[in-house]
Amino acid sequence: MGSLRIGAGSVRRLGCWYRPWPVAVSPCCRARPIVDMSYSHHFVDFHGSNIPSSMKKLLVTQLSPNFRQAVTLIPNAPVPVPGDGELLVRNRFVGINASDINYSSGRYDISTKPPFDAGFEGIGEVVALGLSASKTYTVGQTVAYVKGGSFAEYTVVPAKVAVPVPSVKPEYLTLLISGTTAYISLKEMGQLSEGKKVLVTAAAGGTGQFAVQLAKKSKCYVIGTCSSDEKAGFLKSIGCDCPINYKTENIGSVLKNQFPDGLDVVYESVGGEMFDISVNRLATKGRLIIIGFISGYQTSQGLLPIKAGALPAVLLKKSASIHGFFLNHYLSEYKEAIMSLLKLYQNGELICEVDYGEQSPEGRFIGLESIFRAVDYMYTGKNIGKIVVELPHPVNSKL
Repeated sequence: MGSLRIGAGSVRRLGCWYRPWPVAVSPCCRARPIVDMSYSHHFVDFHGSNIPSSMKKLLVTQLSPNFRQAVTLIPNAPVPVPGDGELLVRNRFVGINASDINYSSGRYDISTKPPFDAGFEGIGEVVALGLSASKTYTVGQTVAYVKGGSFAEYTVVPAKVAVPVPSVKPEYLTLLISGTTAYISLKEMGQLSEGKKVLVTAAAGGTGQFAVQLAKKSKCYVIGTCSSDEKAGFLKSIGCDCPINYKTENIGSVLKNQFPDGLDVVYESVGGEMFDISVNRLATKGRLIIIGFISGYQTSQGLLPIKAGALPAVLLKKSASIHGFFLNHYLSEYKEAIMSLLKLYQNGELICEVDYGEQSPEGRFIGLESIFRAVDYMYTGKNIGKIVVELPHPVNSKL
């Protein structure tokens, strides 16, 4: 494509921030030019890279905790156009979360009816943006974000929620939800201090890895549950003092025998029997932080039963407490959390383990089609760190 220019006066006469511009393309490969009001020469072309008119995306078409039943791959959805304060991001990696199936079940908002877009978080390059967004961002810049609709080749993201990052590394993606969940919940509810005994369940997972490391930074003694010797080895490598492989050890017995005075903080994401064990092993003034209950997500009710009949008496006897944590309720703390985590990672003080699916039966997760496999893989409990899916783009792209 040629280096066509549009003067500033011509831009003003358009009367709006975007208008399709005729471009010479073959009928079988029509593309929409990049939109950028910050520099007029970007308005038509960014060094030869064009935005296609259609894309692939995942759409929730029926409510179900079975992700494969709930979600449909749409092969030719229109690429969205960013508004004035928005960015169009070409996704390069997207994150997989246990709560993806809660979302596809409609559990977060019962008023939401299909169809609606799937996915929560992504990282990629800005390929188009609106006028006010251009005050802060430019075409070609790398951003990460948390917003519904990330399971797509392109996503429109409000500029105010985008997080500028140095490069398209999936390690940055691990911090967006998993890292901030651990950081904010422990800061607000954990009351961590030197010498406290902290139990992290599912400790080798996307969020657990950060809870372990942040607790160690507070000089706590950290116990972590996991499901394999390989995971136990990973936990030791990030500072966990006492990994417990629940496939070969009885968690309740280990906690009772090795920590008879109980646990000061439990960071709990499993639910069911693990919740009951955690409550029973709390120390006097112990604190249990619930960030999820993944063991029940695939059921029709979304959770497994617990032995809660005596819960008031158990808590009263120990002056113990239980705290629920949902990231959406702590967005006022988000910016400080993500900036602190980014600094820790860039200074080499934080491990951000990424699982690309290379150990899954069909190999690395590449392309939107592999998101279905990635969700299945998460529920096998074999991942170490955050599961990510790579979204490749044509090699002739200049971004």
